[in-house]
Amino acid sequence: MPPPPRSARDVPAPFPLTRRRAVSALAAVGAGALVSGSVASASAAVASASASATPPSFRRRARLLGAERVDERTVNLRIESPALGRTANATVLLPPGWDASPTRRWPVLYLLHGCCGGAGSTGWGNAAAITARTPALIVTPEGGPAGFYADWWNQGRYGAPAWETFHLGEVRRILEQQLRANDRRAVAGLSMGGHGALYYAARHPTLFRAAASFSGLINTARYTTGIQNIVRGQGLDPLDLWGDPTAQAALWREHNAYELLSRLPRGFPVYISSGNGEPGPLDPPGRTPDALEAVLDVMAGDCVTRAQALGLNVTADRYGPGTHTWPYWERSLTRALPMLAAAIGAA
Repeated sequence: MPPPPRSARDVPAPFPLTRRRAVSALAAVGAGALVSGSVASASAAVASASASATPPSFRRRARLLGAERVDERTVNLRIESPALGRTANATVLLPPGWDASPTRRWPVLYLLHGCCGGAGSTGWGNAAAITARTPALIVTPEGGPAGFYADWWNQGRYGAPAWETFHLGEVRRILEQQLRANDRRAVAGLSMGGHGALYYAARHPTLFRAAASFSGLINTARYTTGIQNIVRGQGLDPLDLWGDPTAQAALWREHNAYELLSRLPRGFPVYISSGNGEPGPLDPPGRTPDALEAVLDVMAGDCVTRAQALGLNVTADRYGPGTHTWPYWERSLTRALPMLAAAIGAA
């Protein structure tokens, strides 16, 4: 596995992203011009990642191919990613005052999505409205339909897709160099993204200041067959992710947020929410019980107990009746946002 990416210091000055004129991006990242309402593209083909244990992004830099200023806050990025071996997407919601403060650097909140969406998807529900007043860059990067926020093992070959490297190396660097991100970061996610949020924070405790999981798959040891079925359902070989749960048990443990919580410093802010799978107040009439959410609630209990024993600053929101659906995740983000924002100086 690669070492943690370097911290954000001494990065080049960002380019001025404006709605009125196009400017050239820094040569260091090879971006095209940015034009309000259009995507600047590059014709260079994305080379396939070579099959080796060294993640490809540590041999070649990612490039920002284009950005689309969709509206006052929303910027869609297209990134040539050696870590993924292809072009990938990330969406950034700009904070209030971003245009008016061209030299100011901003904290970052990553929002990680769940599984099984469309290829290239970066959507995160009603995040734009929920974070409308938050003075931080809100980043929703593509994580793949079943990427599990990991640098895939690929039967011991490693190489693409390397989602962890893409998010914490390539996307992070572009945010710092192009969108004036600083080194104060928090991370939150739902379902598969809840796993990603706690896993990223625990794997890289110096990169993040707070983490939140909403209905997260945060004790993977309780759901090994389910994870393999999710990966298989996307037409992928489940052994490429972390290998066989028995033969590569150590590799599975290295990617289990529950196991890694001990890496977080005492007092680290963690928010964990889940429902018990019974229909709740945000469900439509006639909703049947949700077995997946019930399993994830058990995982939440595992992690809350362990995090408290480790001296972490845990907010446990096991709210009882509630299913694995967007209304509960959006409510959880609303509830967790004050804690996440305070941790990165964006309150």
